[in-house]
Amino acid sequence: MAEKLTDEIRIQDLNLRCIVGVYPEERGRKQDVVIQVRMEADLSPASVSDKLEDTVDYKAIKKRIVSEVEGSSFQLIERLAGRVAEICLEAPGVRAVEVEVGKPGALRFARTVSVVLRRQREGVGHE
Repeated sequence: MAEKLTDEIRIQDLNLRCIVGVYPEERGRKQDVVIQVRMEADLSPASVSDKLEDTVDYKAIKKRIVSEVEGSSFQLIERLAGRVAEICLEAPGVRAVEVEVGKPGALRFARTVSVVLRRQREGVGHE
């Protein structure tokens, strides 16, 4: 049986700054986070029509992510990633999303630490 093909839109290396962390020294200043987003959607209508209304408006999603993250104050990068996933799944046409949030410099001797969350829209299954 052939594997079902899935179309994707990716937003890579979205570099933002926000309050994130549980320790007092982390709560007093914005820190860098790097976000990767992979959204699953059916892009076949847009690949034929060449019309924005037939695809996922990734610019609008990016603007919402930037606004939410830069204005936030999360304790955990897990929650930050969860909020980004929620924003993506609220967009019409997005069936599933994978979000990775990295926090450079969070661990001594490591370039970054990151979490990866995978979520899908309610009622959508992968065959």
